[in-house]
Amino acid sequence: YVKVLWQDKLGQISLAVTTLFWGAGATLQLIVIEWGKSHLGFRLDQASILMGVAALGTIVGSVFAGRVPLKKALSVLPVGVLMGLVVLMMPLVSSTWTVYSLLLIIGGLSGYFVVPMNALLQHRGHVLLSAGHSIAVQNFNEQINILLMVAMYTLMLWLDLPINLIIAIFGILVATLMLVIIRWSKRNIAADPALLDEIG
Repeated sequence: YVKVLWQDKLGQISLAVTTLFWGAGATLQLIVIEWGKSHLGFRLDQASILMGVAALGTIVGSVFAGRVPLKKALSVLPVGVLMGLVVLMMPLVSSTWTVYSLLLIIGGLSGYFVVPMNALLQHRGHVLLSAGHSIAVQNFNEQINILLMVAMYTLMLWLDLPINLIIAIFGILVATLMLVIIRWSKRNIAADPALLDEIG
């Protein structure tokens, strides 16, 4: 079942994005808590509130993403690149209102770009597999990537890298991978323009 979705030209794009999103999201939670303590001088309970602010942004972004028709799902991919670039601004802010505003923006961007991708993945999964099998494949890939990205974060902490450097590496990695996925999707569509008609 994993092979079926990864071989589908639309399924592989949506699966790659959602897999990256959940891995990045899990890692970002850990990064934000450490950033709150190290960079902002927050207590653990204050740093934990930062994730709630980002989650609120994700909810708002998801609401707006609901207006994106399935056929235009791929058009939100550049938002993923923007999210990675906005993460790079985290070391530059320190006042409470700028910190909260930035996290709201990061959460909003992530919610806006992942919801259409998730809808596209569920659509392709329903067409190619059963709904249950597609969700199982999605969860399997997401959990593998969460383990991988959290392991990378743990390694960087073990190497005693400054949290602001870790944030820079994380933001550049997300933005770069999203650019790769965008090129990948354009190549798939160019090779088979009729693909978009399948989700019309």
